[in-house]
Amino acid sequence: MVRNVVVTGGAGMLGSTLIGKLLDEGHHVHCVDLREPDPARWAANGAGGGRPDELDVTVADVRDGAAMKRALADADAVVHCAAALPSYPTDQIRSVIVDGTRNVLTAAASHRVPRFVHVSSTAVYGLPTIVPTTEEYPRRPVDTYSAAKAEAEEVCEGFRGGEMCLPILRPKTFLGPGRMGLFAMLFEWAEEGRNFPVLGRGDVRIQMFDVNDLTDAVVTTLHAPPEKADDTFNLGATSFGTLRENFQAVLDAAGHGRRVVSVPARSTVAALRLLERTGLSPVYGRLLHKLLDDSFVSTDRAQERLGFSPRYSNEDSILRTYAWWREQQRQRPAHTGRRPASGGVTSVEPWRQGALSLAKVFFRPPTRRGTHV
Repeated sequence: MVRNVVVTGGAGMLGSTLIGKLLDEGHHVHCVDLREPDPARWAANGAGGGRPDELDVTVADVRDGAAMKRALADADAVVHCAAALPSYPTDQIRSVIVDGTRNVLTAAASHRVPRFVHVSSTAVYGLPTIVPTTEEYPRRPVDTYSAAKAEAEEVCEGFRGGEMCLPILRPKTFLGPGRMGLFAMLFEWAEEGRNFPVLGRGDVRIQMFDVNDLTDAVVTTLHAPPEKADDTFNLGATSFGTLRENFQAVLDAAGHGRRVVSVPARSTVAALRLLERTGLSPVYGRLLHKLLDDSFVSTDRAQERLGFSPRYSNEDSILRTYAWWREQQRQRPAHTGRRPASGGVTSVEPWRQGALSLAKVFFRPPTRRGTHV
């Protein structure tokens, strides 16, 4: 029986949502993170987390081997969510993702922890040329982040074959209440009554994943028989449309009658690459390429081996994230102004738009005489 669960990265969006769910289901949870977890994030995604006496917290870095060994002493299972974002400095990305994973795994092995769920990413495929992409597609990283994720998987695979059941989960970009990052840019522009740009026709299909579906998948993997769970699984929404459709759903929800506007793909990508190199745009290279081609994975293995099916479509997820974001804006005291944007340190903070904020002027329709828009 899985009773005591250690969650690394437990103060992040995924980790905190997972902790709330695990507490609701009767587990004892040990959160490991550089920060204290925020219980408000449990409620944002429908988890009560109303058993604080069943929560322990260790504030430590996953790269601290001694701290990890202490934190995992009584674990029945570990869910390794801790990672670094693509916007981190290059040396930190590999250190946190690869060395951190090795440290936590080593600690788990030393305590004979029977199950270790590693949260990876579909980024390990790089920019796959085959869609839907299956788990058999080779790892072909294209940047520091995807290379680190791929190497961390290799570390995990080195611990397989013994007493430890080690599922590797590869989710698509996940969102839901608590998610900010670049999504905050879309929400902000929609709320201000601006049109929103899309590269080319915007007819590429980009699969996403709801954080509640991801936590459901983690819990399913924690309880599945070892012979079923000890594998690698793609995770993503099974219902998803085009970028234009997803962005337009947010603009419609904003209620200003604004539209998604096509911009020339090649020239825009060239400009964004230049801005990225000069530090004036948070849009990193792999994301640019992802916005130009279809990007979705096969989730058949998770369905067949684990019996897991997601509940949310892309549109469901992005709209409930937007509804949460709007509520946060309403609740913020007027005198505090906007929350300072982060440089992309976490996915639960809005990223600085940099030079992209200057483009806003081009995406608000002109005011007609006698009409306020």
